[in-house]
Amino acid sequence: MAPGGSPTAKRIAIGSDHAGFDLKTHLVSVLESLGYRVEDYGTNSTESTDYPHICASVARAVRDAKADVGIVLGGSGQGEQIAANKVLGVRAALCNDLWLAEMARSHNDANVLSMGGRVVSNDLAEQIVKKFLETPFEGGRHARRVGQLGEIEAEESARHER
Repeated sequence: MAPGGSPTAKRIAIGSDHAGFDLKTHLVSVLESLGYRVEDYGTNSTESTDYPHICASVARAVRDAKADVGIVLGGSGQGEQIAANKVLGVRAALCNDLWLAEMARSHNDANVLSMGGRVVSNDLAEQIVKKFLETPFEGGRHARRVGQLGEIEAEESARHER
């Protein structure tokens, strides 16, 4: 897994709740050893903590171009994905297998990866991260669909501003 990811990911924002803490610690070590710059948004222990604010911080780092991609981790990864997706401009994908990681990037241009520390092993998580970082967005018909997602976000945002 060399820097270069999706296709130029070099800066990674990462965060987890208590259930994803051990996997996060493992992935930070692996990613840094491969030359990625990793910004850890917490948590810092296995003590029970709420994930929404952590995942939103990771997602905002991606939205604000402080990171090229984000990774959020929890027990299942489901709540973490939902929290990250509340941030406009973020396309977080729950990928607990390799095929989903490939599709999230190639078809959906996902910019935040979510995984469950109680679902995937460290080895599988490394493979999923590698697949996510190295798979390019295909564009074409998928770009049209991703654009439509942005249009929905804009409509919803405008609706709430009224």
